[in-house]
Amino acid sequence: MSRSELPDTPEVGVDEGEVDYDALESLLGEYVLEREDHINAGGFVIRPDDVQDVLSTLREEAGFDHLSTVTAQQYEDRYESIYHLKKYDDPTQEVNVIVPTTTENPVSQSGAPVFRTADWHEREAYDLVGIEYEDHPDLRRILLPETWTGHPLGGDYDQTKPQIVSLTEHANPLQEDHRVEGEGTDTMFLNIGPHHPATHGVLHLETVLDGEQVLDVDPDIGYLHRCEEQMCQQGTYRHQIMPYPDRWDYISAGLLNEWAYARTAEDLADLDVPEYAQIIRTMSAELCRIASHLLALATFALDINGDFTATFMYAIREREKAQNILEDLTGQRLMFNYFRLGGVAWDLPEPREEFFDKIRDYLNELPEASEEFHNLLTNNEILQARTVNTGILEPEAAKQYGATGPVARGSGVDYDLRRDDPYGYYDELDWDVIVEDGCDNFSRLLVRMREVEESAKIIDQCVDLLEDWPEDDREIQSNVPRTIKPDPDTEIYRAVEGAKGELGIYIRADGTDKPGRFKIRSPCFSNLQTLPEMAEGEYIADLIASLGSLDIVLGEVDR
Repeated sequence: MSRSELPDTPEVGVDEGEVDYDALESLLGEYVLEREDHINAGGFVIRPDDVQDVLSTLREEAGFDHLSTVTAQQYEDRYESIYHLKKYDDPTQEVNVIVPTTTENPVSQSGAPVFRTADWHEREAYDLVGIEYEDHPDLRRILLPETWTGHPLGGDYDQTKPQIVSLTEHANPLQEDHRVEGEGTDTMFLNIGPHHPATHGVLHLETVLDGEQVLDVDPDIGYLHRCEEQMCQQGTYRHQIMPYPDRWDYISAGLLNEWAYARTAEDLADLDVPEYAQIIRTMSAELCRIASHLLALATFALDINGDFTATFMYAIREREKAQNILEDLTGQRLMFNYFRLGGVAWDLPEPREEFFDKIRDYLNELPEASEEFHNLLTNNEILQARTVNTGILEPEAAKQYGATGPVARGSGVDYDLRRDDPYGYYDELDWDVIVEDGCDNFSRLLVRMREVEESAKIIDQCVDLLEDWPEDDREIQSNVPRTIKPDPDTEIYRAVEGAKGELGIYIRADGTDKPGRFKIRSPCFSNLQTLPEMAEGEYIADLIASLGSLDIVLGEVDR
């Protein structure tokens, strides 16, 4: 589907408040087979051949313009796809579209013609679970090699069966250039990655060039696939799952990842979190956001200017200060494992005054460091030439691909779950959502740089609150049952605003102390899908800049 074929988001009035599921059922009419109640969201069961009509109706007539994710799973008697829909203007309004198929014929209509982001999500569902999607533009494996046999999250998958890779998978990479020559045509196929600094990890870009102009680019992922969802399905809710989220975005967003699981599981098990612990969570999560954005800034400068000595090391220097504070709090620098269901693992380090002074010293130094980065980057003529008006991602295209976080806000999409679907202590603090409308690589850089300043404001207010908090009221964890066993077939999708965007988790309980299905909605996964939209028609140097502006981490893309 080309840019001109992207469906337009309708101008539908969006009213804040509770979703009227009765009205939605009337709107969908005979498409609805039955209704389901998931925690925080209602759901409608439909036929496999009505997917596009239902999604189009919900999008065009009810304003559900954000397809967060697609969850696929297998039961004993059926396969099932769940389309989790929200509204960019009000993400508290949610609805699920449930599409069951028979075990003998797991075929369902594709939602990709309605929501472009369904392309990759349905490919993952096909790859791992085995559901096929009719009318899909490119239904093939996405995380596993094309030669893989079977579907690892399917009920009948034999984990002991060896996989045989054909000889074509070991073709000589030093072969001649792939060229297509003809009348008016002289194109070349170029592999970028998967082992190259500019790909920010093990990412393979299959690129077709006409001279230096990008005609087509296809991100090839899956080199770092680690079965995180399946491992979480084998762990107990209370104790064994929490160490895993740190490893999704393993670079800098550990506590933000932990919060995504904590929020989902706490809603699932109806657990409270003490106010004091919520403030600690908010403060520590924003320190992780600063650390993440500083690394994004550092690597972006490396991609654009090749500037290692100044910008990269200066940014890493400021990031290390944030990591030092997080190490004081959690005991670790990357794999924190600090959040617990119902609160946090332990209180602030003693002496508290020294800990607060260390934070305040860091916050006081940030404005000068921020000015330094602006002098080195945003005022840099070379960086401006390579980022302004390159990597264009229009607002409606960003919504079509399910883009969130700085990628969406850099395209003028005013969407931030900290404000729009409040959790933690965010709704009690004074801060602003940063939005830029340039829609280019430069705007995405500005969003991250300005968000560092907003995170500093949030941390400063949290420190003020924690300093004055009565000593006899410092409750770090609520009373959590020793074993958590939600009722069977209880389902929930919940999300937080990670450093890269909406980090969501779907859980289906099966009545045991372990999830029946655990699905991770990675913001990097959906954001990376926008790369062809940003890069096609531009130069190969712009492709590298656009990829850097997405700030992806392959551990979270592949999971």
